[in-house]
Amino acid sequence: MIIGIDDTDSREGMCTTYLGAVLIGRLEEAGFTVREARLIRLNPNVRFKTRGNAAIAIEADGDLEEGFALACAAVEELAEFAGAETNPGVAVVGERPDPAFYHRALQDFCTIPEAEEVLKRWGARYQGYKNGRGLIGAAAAIASDLPDGTAELLAYRDPSCWGTPRQIDEESFFTAEAATFPQTWDTVDTINNTVVCVPHTPDPVLFGIRGVSPAWVTLARSYLETERPVLEQIYRTNQGTDAHLVEGVIGRLLEGRSYRLDGTVAAVPVTGQGGHVSLLLEGADGATLAAMAYEPTKGFRDIVRALVPGDEVSVTGSYKGGSLNLEKLQLRAMADAVTRRPPLCAACNRRMTSAGRGQGYKCRHCGERSAEPEVVTHQRSLICGWYEVPSMARRHLAKPLCRGTGPTPEPCPEQ
Repeated sequence: MIIGIDDTDSREGMCTTYLGAVLIGRLEEAGFTVREARLIRLNPNVRFKTRGNAAIAIEADGDLEEGFALACAAVEELAEFAGAETNPGVAVVGERPDPAFYHRALQDFCTIPEAEEVLKRWGARYQGYKNGRGLIGAAAAIASDLPDGTAELLAYRDPSCWGTPRQIDEESFFTAEAATFPQTWDTVDTINNTVVCVPHTPDPVLFGIRGVSPAWVTLARSYLETERPVLEQIYRTNQGTDAHLVEGVIGRLLEGRSYRLDGTVAAVPVTGQGGHVSLLLEGADGATLAAMAYEPTKGFRDIVRALVPGDEVSVTGSYKGGSLNLEKLQLRAMADAVTRRPPLCAACNRRMTSAGRGQGYKCRHCGERSAEPEVVTHQRSLICGWYEVPSMARRHLAKPLCRGTGPTPEPCPEQ
């Protein structure tokens, strides 16, 4: 069977992956064989998400009715029902269905009736609590397709510690990163000298290590020195895969979807209030799009600021409120960075001034005229290639460049 669960947490606490880890223990105690646990991130632009819009799926051998009862009991015991936006869903099917609903929930939007319709079509046992919105994620997780699956090892705190500061040795996280990168990523942000895999929210998670395989995340975990976790679970995930992206065209984007698209820089990037940087892109048919690098992306904004009109780029990100929130950027072809200024007078070697719109330039001292400005070409600080936001600003689904341009993943040295 495959058990899907979603929407059991709130901003005040709980975590659906923690509930899943507890349920896995209970299934095994009841004699089930758990074959795989999946952590599935869905459309990151969904308005009702708590934090990372994650659902879980547990594949196990055993009696389906008993598995469904155990899953519902765990949700009824542990879910944050007091949360206004917490609407859990549980579903169980006998075999993994067609992944079409998963891809819709990952890249688009789905409704509760649509989720119920596919669950009925699959012959699923399911239970929605409150308004039942969690059935969407539960169904999507059940149907998930992971051709490029990654792994995450999650450690959970003792319930008596929830809501208190996490006790960690930060240096050990940098040691783990140095020992296992690029086979693991986003443990720390080395550029900004920050641990990023330890949350600051009042939920049960102590830390989460992401990597290419269970062996690599287990190796990274072995370096960490923290308070003692009460539970650990390795999930197979779609994190770090860019699975949320679809190919897009400027001028034909839909609100709340995530895209990869091509464009030409149409104007000098502008830094606005709060340090946010706006980049105007033009498509092949002349349509334009604002692409945003917000303050939390830190040094990535300097990459965007260094672009010049005429640069040809590919970008990825989510389209929200009429602009694209940048996740990655590829500089594909570079234009000359030039400035134009009044020329020097050939007669007296003094800088000319404008003689008026469309009238060229004139020397105030001797009256000499020139029709053309002086064009100065500047050396570029960028080279063609991909650039990404720092680890501290990366979304769960965004594929880090270390996966695309780093060394090919190798067997874990401890295997």
